[in-house]
Amino acid sequence: MTKPSLLELPPGVQLVYLAEGGANVVYRFVSAVKSPLPAKRSQKAFVSNTAANVSYKEIMQNFNAIVRPLFRDDELVDQTLIQLPEGLIHRCNEQLRLAETNGERPKKRHGGYLSLTEPFGLLVTDMTTFDEPGSTLAELKPKWLTQSPSAPATAHRCRTCALREMKNCDARSLGQKEQRSFCPLDLVSETFEQVLRVTDFIKGCSDRVRLAHILFRNPTLQKLLSHQKAYHTVGLHGPPAQSRENSLDMTLRDCTMYIKIPQDEKSPVEIRLGDLDLKTGAGGKAQYWRDLELQLIEGGWYDGFKSTQESCECALQHSSAHQHPEP
Repeated sequence: MTKPSLLELPPGVQLVYLAEGGANVVYRFVSAVKSPLPAKRSQKAFVSNTAANVSYKEIMQNFNAIVRPLFRDDELVDQTLIQLPEGLIHRCNEQLRLAETNGERPKKRHGGYLSLTEPFGLLVTDMTTFDEPGSTLAELKPKWLTQSPSAPATAHRCRTCALREMKNCDARSLGQKEQRSFCPLDLVSETFEQVLRVTDFIKGCSDRVRLAHILFRNPTLQKLLSHQKAYHTVGLHGPPAQSRENSLDMTLRDCTMYIKIPQDEKSPVEIRLGDLDLKTGAGGKAQYWRDLELQLIEGGWYDGFKSTQESCECALQHSSAHQHPEP
């Protein structure tokens, strides 16, 4: 069987900066010539910006071998390895430096540039709405859809809400803005009203009721929940502190759900999971995960009774209040 040739980004392609994270810069690209790339993936590309990170070849191998078998193709933000044209990285880095001087690049990203030693990028499914007038894109982080296995049995906070409250306490002490968000347990609730409550915190779709109906008992969310239950080596049961191994378990708890909603309510909604590059315990991450869990347990953040903790969105608190109403 002939091995398929590697895709190449067309010479002269124009990249338009979209966004960036800790390890990637996201571009939308346009070309004056007809693109030979797959139509669904021909508008968006990731380019690595951290030389020390895992190579894109390894990312693709892990994605294909470990992540892809867990979901249907139409449930994933697909990714394909692509060869980058010579000189493209240098041009992109010049644009990033210019964006810094113009104030067009987030300050926290200043000084980070594309790796000159990474010859590849990733084509990913285009979930933007540039070519679909009237459509909207909602994004959310499902996070921990089940409680941490090492949380106290009497917890009044799920893992995500406990961590958010601990961080908010630190933010208050520094005079910084606190974060509010939904409880992941509500996201997979069997009660529609609880799912509707989640939509208060999701940007991108003004029709909360429609979005709640999309999310309620959503098959992709239910599948993610099922996988989180199956892959539960997390918390104090997670990898050893000195581990350098990959963690699918933590990866499944830090992905992003993209929901592209057409204007016509009769048209199908496109829902995909992204940010599923395997997390690794290397670089002190495994130690960090364990230390964080110990902080939540020993600091009483799971209990929800600290003087700095007020009424929150956590489904566990609402459940407890319902079972034990105040006299």
